[in-house]
Amino acid sequence: MIALIQRVKQAKVDVAGQTIGAIDQGLLVLLGVERDDDLAKMEKLATKVMSYRVFGDDNGKMNLNLQQVGGSLLVVSQFTLAADTGRGLRPSFSGAGTPDQANTLYEAFVAFCRNKGVNTQTGEFAADMQVSLVNDGPVTFNLQV
Repeated sequence: MIALIQRVKQAKVDVAGQTIGAIDQGLLVLLGVERDDDLAKMEKLATKVMSYRVFGDDNGKMNLNLQQVGGSLLVVSQFTLAADTGRGLRPSFSGAGTPDQANTLYEAFVAFCRNKGVNTQTGEFAADMQVSLVNDGPVTFNLQV
């Protein structure tokens, strides 16, 4: 699994002109599922996302995690993260999870984070979404398990 996380001051996702998920301070998580991913990998990645220290402490050092700053998550399914871009000029998606597998793990990721007490908003799986954000820093990390 792949999570591209961006520290944000605010973020939102719109579908058909309607805002369906929005957060203030927190992390925008673009989540990609690969063919060999399972629930164990999902739990490991979700725990890493919530625990990753990307927020500044009193000294301006990245020592605080999402829960320590009371931040929120906006989780958006991003199938293109699983693309193989190593050859040619067109990405290959042969390593991406199937839509059923990806949706199951996406929903499980969201539920896992909510069950840990994190305010978690979402996009809409397989929808045409418009994502807006104010990147804080900018701070962006690519996490994989």
